[in-house]
Amino acid sequence: MKEINESIGQKILRYWHRVNRLPAGQWIFAKIVARTVPYSGSIRSKILELKPGYTKILLKDRRPVRNHVNSIHAIALANLGELSSGMALLTGLPANVRGIVININIEYLKKARGNLIAEGWAQVPVVKEDIVVQVHSEIRDQQGDMVSRVVVDWKLGVIKN
Repeated sequence: MKEINESIGQKILRYWHRVNRLPAGQWIFAKIVARTVPYSGSIRSKILELKPGYTKILLKDRRPVRNHVNSIHAIALANLGELSSGMALLTGLPANVRGIVININIEYLKKARGNLIAEGWAQVPVVKEDIVVQVHSEIRDQQGDMVSRVVVDWKLGVIKN
């Protein structure tokens, strides 16, 4: 049977440490994320900080992520919140644990305009059987005002060989 050496989160964290110090490191890493998670890559966010249990992500205000009232689209915000929750959680999981989103709840508090920062926090649990954990993400505008609050339920389970 195939032995699992590292989780997807560990692989992403390894790439982060490898390329982040390079002059174009954030751009390279954004390409790696987009290739690994194509839908999340569609918003072209930039990881600013990444460690097990925490991530900070920048979403630049650009026409492809806007809606008809010239603010950031609701689903782009949900995508950003889910990405920040996943990066925070998955980078802390061991190779024998996998995770999948089973629920996402987003609260829209203010029109999202301009560049945004999402921060995700996760308590990375020890997983011995299937469990559900909640991961929180907050999205703020350039003034520091919270525009969205996201709670993502992740189902975690041990990979059986």
